[in-house]
Amino acid sequence: MRILTCLKQVPERDSRYKLNQDGSRILQEDLVFETNESDLYALEEALRLKERFGGEVAALSLGPDRVSKVLRNALAMGADRAIHLKDQAFEHGDAWGAAQAIAAAVASRDYDLVLTGVQSEDMAFAQTGAVVAQILGWPCATIVMEIALEADTRKVQVKRELESNVFERVELPLPAVLTIQSGSHPIRYATLRGIMQAKRKEYRVLTASDLGLSAETLGEVAAKVTHHRLLAPERKKRTVMIDGGAEEAARTLMDKLVNEVGVL
Repeated sequence: MRILTCLKQVPERDSRYKLNQDGSRILQEDLVFETNESDLYALEEALRLKERFGGEVAALSLGPDRVSKVLRNALAMGADRAIHLKDQAFEHGDAWGAAQAIAAAVASRDYDLVLTGVQSEDMAFAQTGAVVAQILGWPCATIVMEIALEADTRKVQVKRELESNVFERVELPLPAVLTIQSGSHPIRYATLRGIMQAKRKEYRVLTASDLGLSAETLGEVAAKVTHHRLLAPERKKRTVMIDGGAEEAARTLMDKLVNEVGVL
């Protein structure tokens, strides 16, 4: 069983964002980064499948040098090898560009499963996994909470979360792409032994040319989504004092809720 888990590095949740001059991009110089949470759940699922059925788990991440922290942590948690997609051609791309690079890396090796998080915490496109499946021509299931693998029949059964506390069970043939919902299983910690072992595991860096991709099909020039302007939410707070007796104040409050706020 060969499993590839895709991990994205995102700014910490409590980060204070600053925009560039034209407001089209977030400045990253002063940000602290961490691994996307749902991607960690995807890695946990991959490691559990490996423990049950054997095989290997590869961790993949796309980005600059700082992404190595994400991959080293994945190796310390139990992944067998790391793939770092690093090239300026990948910069400022969208889900389409990332999916192309991931699909090219998948095609270079015989994987049975590709796992991603359900969405990233920074852009929240929730598209990358599905687009990878489309490019590869593989079946795909999203928002997966449970995985039941039948290695002999080359099939995987998954439980998906829908809306209003409704769930769906789907059976897919392998190879397949699954996007994992947060909270499926508790995420393990990297042990001291795992950290020491990570230093001896394979860490491979691949560029766009290594993947057979042209710079014209990647990054900002090929992005399907264009950010014209980003805006920070405005904080508006206004306190209104209502005078008079209880009945008069209640009437005044109802009038404001209906005619000014529009919540009733």
